[in-house]
Amino acid sequence: RGGRHEEDEKGAGRLRLSIDRLKRREFVPLLKPGSPGLFHDNGLVMHVLRWLLLVCCLVGAPAGAQVPAGSEPPVLILDAATPVVALDNQSQFWIDPDGQATVATVAAAGNTLTWALRGPGAQHNIDGKALWIRFDVTAAQPGRWFLELASSGLDRVQLMHQKADGSWHTEEAGDSRAVSDWPVPGRFPTFELNTSSAQPQRYWLRLEHSRVNFATPIAVVNQSSLVASREREQFLLGGYFGLAALIGLVALANAVAYRDRNFAAYAAYVLAMGAGQLAFLGVGAQHVWTPWLKWNELATTMLPGISSAVGLWFVQVVTEPARFSRALDRFVATLIVAILAVVVADTAFPSRTTLGILMVLMVVALGLILVLIGLVWSQGDDPAIRVIALGFLPVVVLALFPIARGLNLIPISPLTRYGVSIGAALEMPILFYALSLRGTRRREAQVRAAALSRTDALTGLAHQRSLLARLDRALTRARTQQHQCALLLVRVTNHAAIVEEYGQEVGERALVLTASRLRRTITDVDMAARVDHQDFAILLEGPTNDVVAQSCATRVVASGLRTSEVLPAGVTLKFHVAMAILPDGQHDAAGSLLWLQGLVSEMGLEGRKSIRAANF
Repeated sequence: RGGRHEEDEKGAGRLRLSIDRLKRREFVPLLKPGSPGLFHDNGLVMHVLRWLLLVCCLVGAPAGAQVPAGSEPPVLILDAATPVVALDNQSQFWIDPDGQATVATVAAAGNTLTWALRGPGAQHNIDGKALWIRFDVTAAQPGRWFLELASSGLDRVQLMHQKADGSWHTEEAGDSRAVSDWPVPGRFPTFELNTSSAQPQRYWLRLEHSRVNFATPIAVVNQSSLVASREREQFLLGGYFGLAALIGLVALANAVAYRDRNFAAYAAYVLAMGAGQLAFLGVGAQHVWTPWLKWNELATTMLPGISSAVGLWFVQVVTEPARFSRALDRFVATLIVAILAVVVADTAFPSRTTLGILMVLMVVALGLILVLIGLVWSQGDDPAIRVIALGFLPVVVLALFPIARGLNLIPISPLTRYGVSIGAALEMPILFYALSLRGTRRREAQVRAAALSRTDALTGLAHQRSLLARLDRALTRARTQQHQCALLLVRVTNHAAIVEEYGQEVGERALVLTASRLRRTITDVDMAARVDHQDFAILLEGPTNDVVAQSCATRVVASGLRTSEVLPAGVTLKFHVAMAILPDGQHDAAGSLLWLQGLVSEMGLEGRKSIRAANF
């Protein structure tokens, strides 16, 4: 029995050594040459059990491996060649179960406490507790070094070290005090380390954080790296919030100007999303509501929750699920109310349970957004829905990372911190463009109806009354200022033949195509109008001359000879053009138009010349 007991102790020691090596990513050979037989106590069965224990240790104890009694944390040697030094595997932690221990008692207890090595990706549930982390640092060269906890929204962070006279120096950051009162103000809790002494300096870091496991990366960075990273993040975050404010205000202006409900919902969504990111990223606590500690504590989860509800409402407005199913529309409304109700409950009675329910409802909301967009896409009645779907995709995908972090499923990473911001920055301009396309299409009928008093209903060009009114003003200015203008009368001479052979619809296409060709021929200051069934006019306001008029007429005739997909194969437009330099004698606007129409009629359908000048 004594021999077997000694052998079991050796086996347990080897198991602990294997766990330590595996945690340090070292390969542990389990089957070695000369190992016992398959059915021996230390054979295959023992090896299988050892593998299971190793897996359980890695999965069930991610916080770190317990260090042997009497061991000390390794000393971090700070060197300018390594500007960022992570505390992973170079610090030890201990969890105070009641959170009442002071730094003096922790330091006095020393290695009698169950200190463990804190590895990368470690997570700690410290609700109602306190997490203590101890580490030693020394600087190889003079310089300023800072301890940074790369996460906003931490409840309370204290850094302590013992001074030469035996007293304790304590600095505090986190939501327990205003950012302006932090030792180093910023989005993340940051402390400057004392590296003036050549001897290693021990620090104790005490943390309080509830409802979400503590998994914040902790690192020591030099001054230049800290300043560079903060300047970079302020530049990027400033660009993001500036874009959100601009698009939100422009969307609100469009909502008021066009009475567009889609833009109103989008403006509310963009502004709510921006407010949620202000709270989540710590920018609000740093720049907006710095002295309001209680509000900052509530806003961290309340504003992102509200923005989720507003986002779902925006999707409901855009997709209009009531067109397809009233039950689906009621479910969307119910989910919005449920999210807001849980936000209120979580604000009044914060706990892990309410936060978990809120995270689950957010996941359901993301899935419902995909369902609504997919439903509209499948119906195919909205040309802008594909652009809207493309806009929502980045937020839907990247929002899963902070939600998974809120459920303690994954450790902190850049995607958990900035995923929603990146997705929103990609989403905002795409959705704004999609809503602009949709709004233009919906307002097109209203615009066309409003323009009927001055434009032709079929071609969209000015009608005869508008042309005559403008020609009268042009003639008055020409006589007063002693300059000339030009009037061109364009007739589609083969329009009747097109209608006879291909029908009225193709004939109307020919007229619309004529209007398009005339628009492209003239400049913005000139005017094209439809004055009769197949007659069009172009007014070239002065000062102009016969060379300009002749060049414009030539371009008009050439444009009609180009083929187009809207007409049958081989069909082109044949234009006859009569032109005059005005004013000419006593001709007024109406008389000038009748004069040119008569000249075009004299040219005949089969006339050899396509252009005729009236008075030059």
